[in-house]
Amino acid sequence: MTDTVTVRYTCPHCDAVVSLERAPDLADRSVTTVRQPGWEYATRTDPFEVREAAGGIAFRCGEDGPVTDRDGNAIEGCGRLYYLNFVRFEHGVELEPEPPTYGGPRFDFRT
Repeated sequence: MTDTVTVRYTCPHCDAVVSLERAPDLADRSVTTVRQPGWEYATRTDPFEVREAAGGIAFRCGEDGPVTDRDGNAIEGCGRLYYLNFVRFEHGVELEPEPPTYGGPRFDFRT
């Protein structure tokens, strides 16, 4: 592993924040409460190379590493799964996540 950056992600269920060391050139697409169909997910504890090759990372809030509130105070997570989705390409065309995550807020009425 060469250069890394620490990036913070917020659980969409409870707003707990997790920090992750990762390559600075990975492009984030979205954080969702559902898996993207056909995308492969690594875990936060997988080796760096596995995480970098995956379509994203699956987090279990508070169970696969420490979480904090937005001010950096240690808290307990909600234990629910959520997914970081990287920008992906297939045959040179950028794949859109499902459901789409166009600029601005996305409302998802499914429970």
